Amino acid sequence: MTSKRPTVADILAMKGRRQLTMLRVETLEEAEAAERARVDILSVPPALLSPAFRDAAPSCFTIPGLEYGDFITAEDYLRAAFCALRAGGDAVYCAASLSTIRRMRDEGIPVCGHVGLIPSKATWTGGFKAVGKTAQSALDIWRQTKALDEAGAFAAEIEVVPVAVATAISERTSLFMISMGAGAGCDAQYLFAEDILGSNRGHYPRHAKTYRNFSAEYDRLQQERVAAFSEFVADVHAKNYPAAEHVVGIPHDELDRFLKELPGV
Repeated sequence: MTSKRPTVADILAMKGRRQLTMLRVETLEEAEAAERARVDILSVPPALLSPAFRDAAPSCFTIPGLEYGDFITAEDYLRAAFCALRAGGDAVYCAASLSTIRRMRDEGIPVCGHVGLIPSKATWTGGFKAVGKTAQSALDIWRQTKALDEAGAFAAEIEVVPVAVATAISERTSLFMISMGAGAGCDAQYLFAEDILGSNRGHYPRHAKTYRNFSAEYDRLQQERVAAFSEFVADVHAKNYPAAEHVVGIPHDELDRFLKELPGV
């Protein structure tokens, strides 16, 4: 892939050629780090998109998420999608109905759908657990993938599905399949930055791999904040702050003239 920002056509051309990498990032610092690390694809909240974002990550193909439930009608999704593309997105994530995805495709909006475990709809598949572990469930995922393809999506996230099932589906669809816990038989591997960095203080999913321990570093920095603030309070109480180097002086003759003009205390 060239150093310039890839197009949807470029992404689709990579299917079956090599594994791409994808990260969910939520800050400009994370976006810049992903750019420098040569991550291929970013998932972002739409609010992060701005000229500053594109300064931070000029060459990452970026998919802002139109979160399920934040929008109601197809027109709501269309309006949000166009805003996201104008703000610097390259495609949009959408877990809404097939009719909504068709509307967006009719307008030329590239859509990434979702199959397998869909967190916003997990109640229909038994909660936050693997999907596709029976033949019937696996066939349901295959049918959902075909339906997304027919509706005009260009890609789909496939989440927490057995490796053999995800691989078989990826080999049989033209959709660019993005694996989150679905194995290396798909076209891209997707993780959340907070899981990679170890900054997530909650549950870590089975498919996550943690490379750093930012939580411990955040705890250390918080202790340093408290210590620094406490030292400031103590300095003020002891009249050690402000010192001469922290304030502005005035020549003695000017001060005398000023004080002579003031009324008595």
